[in-house]
Amino acid sequence: MTAAAHTEAWPDGVLGHSAASIRTLAIRSLFDRLEDLCEGAVAVDVQARVAWINDKYARKVGLDDARAALGRPIEEIIPHSALREVARSGKPILVDIMPLGAEHVVVTRLPLRDEQGQVVGAIGFVLYERVDGLKPVMAKLQQLQMRLQAAERELADNRRARYSLASFLGTSAPANEVKRQARRAAQLDATVLLCGETGTGKELLAHAIHHVSPRAARPFVSVNAAAIPESLLEAELFGVAPGAYTGADRRGRDGKFKLADGGTLFLDEVGDMPMALQPKLLRVLQEQEIEPLGANRLLRLDVRVIAASSFDLGQRVAEGRFRADLYYRLAVLALRLPPLRERLDDLPLLVEHLLEDIGARMGQAVDIDADGLALLRRHDWPGNVRELRNTLERSAAAERHTAPGRCARRRGAARAQARSDAAAGRARAGTCRRRGGATACRGLARGGTSGDLRRTPGP
Repeated sequence: MTAAAHTEAWPDGVLGHSAASIRTLAIRSLFDRLEDLCEGAVAVDVQARVAWINDKYARKVGLDDARAALGRPIEEIIPHSALREVARSGKPILVDIMPLGAEHVVVTRLPLRDEQGQVVGAIGFVLYERVDGLKPVMAKLQQLQMRLQAAERELADNRRARYSLASFLGTSAPANEVKRQARRAAQLDATVLLCGETGTGKELLAHAIHHVSPRAARPFVSVNAAAIPESLLEAELFGVAPGAYTGADRRGRDGKFKLADGGTLFLDEVGDMPMALQPKLLRVLQEQEIEPLGANRLLRLDVRVIAASSFDLGQRVAEGRFRADLYYRLAVLALRLPPLRERLDDLPLLVEHLLEDIGARMGQAVDIDADGLALLRRHDWPGNVRELRNTLERSAAAERHTAPGRCARRRGAARAQARSDAAAGRARAGTCRRRGGATACRGLARGGTSGDLRRTPGP
């Protein structure tokens, strides 16, 4: 059979009709059959005015005479109709569920074209008057929608600021000054550099700045430059174009900057960023645009960057380990977080808060006496609040898991361990003793610092 024979599906003479007439008959038969089977049919012109409606549909929408609908906008007859969109776009909506009065119906909508292929209107059919037969499909669809919405809510919650300025505990002059500067930085929408020793609360303050800024309703995305291998950091920050390299996702992958678009990106330990990536970060800060890995175009963004470092970046610039131009871009607003040893007046408040949290996790109340607080004050706390929490938590845990009868046996081992750790410069241990029938625990820190922690019954 020749190729020409394949293109003529209905050659002249078959069934006594030409190919064109057979097509016309098929269309007419299909339309008549569909109109007979469906619960209603309506057609509109390109301006979405009703050009035709069958009697069944007219009665369904409360019209005694179908001619009363002619020439009227489709929304006046069927408020939730999407025929206007189909007539405008020329794209069909093959299956949809549409509210109609007090019920829902399954409908299909198709564009109408003239002989030149131009869209001249649209036609819609009510396929099912009731959706009862589609309940299994609808239930599955609703379940998928609920799961999607739950995942979107969880993702949005994970990208929100978890702390406010009230979370930065302290009423001392250094603490109040830091909070004052943070409020000012939040309103200026400029790049912020948080400098401070480890454990001083840099990430908490970054959350707080975002929380009180005009971007509070937008995403807050965190990334630690020191925690990601150098070979992966570029893709993590700037994203990957589809098929950028062998094994890459064909759909591509958004980086942290793209995820933070409109909001804030917290770049922790920026001092550990490789020199090769620093120019790309500088471009983001200057031009507000990124180039994903393997892409050949730039993406415009609106991101505020809050950077943090536990190193002296100025010294790193002098050593040639950090770009000077990037440092100046990051330090538009520089906030120094004071170490704990410079705000010891906040120690009682911090200890109270930390013990409440530790006690809630352990299921029992934990307190500390005045002598214990005095001993804590004499420590220099090189690890700051993080070290303070560690000391309190280890002391409480050691006391909790030590039975009274074992105190004498464990005391010697604990003292030996404390001497060993103190020699290493980072001692933390626990000793137990009997006091008035109750078990008390003494936590040891560097240089012999200790605090008496008593276990009290839970609420």
